[in-house]
Amino acid sequence: MNLDPAKGRLLGIGLGPGDPELLTIKAMLLLQAAPVVAYFAKAGRRGHARTIANRWMPTMCEEMPLFYPVTTETHFSDPAYVAQMRDFYAGATQDIAAHLQAGRDVALLCEGDPLFYGSFMHLYIRLRAQFDVVIVPGVTGMSGCWTAAGAPMTWGDDVLTVLPGTLPSADFALRLAGSDAFVVMKIGRNFAKVRAAIVAAGLLERAIYVERASMAGEIVMALKDKADTIAPYFSLILIPGHGRRP
Repeated sequence: MNLDPAKGRLLGIGLGPGDPELLTIKAMLLLQAAPVVAYFAKAGRRGHARTIANRWMPTMCEEMPLFYPVTTETHFSDPAYVAQMRDFYAGATQDIAAHLQAGRDVALLCEGDPLFYGSFMHLYIRLRAQFDVVIVPGVTGMSGCWTAAGAPMTWGDDVLTVLPGTLPSADFALRLAGSDAFVVMKIGRNFAKVRAAIVAAGLLERAIYVERASMAGEIVMALKDKADTIAPYFSLILIPGHGRRP
């Protein structure tokens, strides 16, 4: 849909799980032609997305960092967190819209895939009615992790469930009882809770911990062998299915 050819386009660029070589050709070409490149980052940091894209950044573009006002220091259910993030997304929307209104494309870098647990979605739903949007799918972080682990995830009729570690313990345990294979994301500070639920569900022997898949410092290990509870941003837990096999 071409809303107005005089306006710029919002380009949601999926970067994949971390290896710069896992960008698609389409993502690379659109990124290198973009006059403005925006990316999310923690205040004072370069940000994961900008780091992944570094090799492919256009030399003459205007960079537009979007610094989160808060990350993990306040719980996402806190009204103050909600208010700060709402204002942040509203402000970022206005800043990007100014470029688009002036006829400049804006490439918004997205770790993994733009439409899978991504901050891009908050701006997309605010801008899509006014401006043309091009979304380039990316290799998801979970795909990068099960590839790094060499772990076939779903067989035959297996049902795969993606669980955020931020779920309350009771909800998390209930979900573990209702599927065949699992990807557990957003483990971070929730690692101890998540591990305890996996143990209680009798799934520890199948569980695999993966950290920084496809990047320098990649770690793949059985969850039962992980002695600490430290789980950085780029980490998740895989529980492969056992389903129907020939």
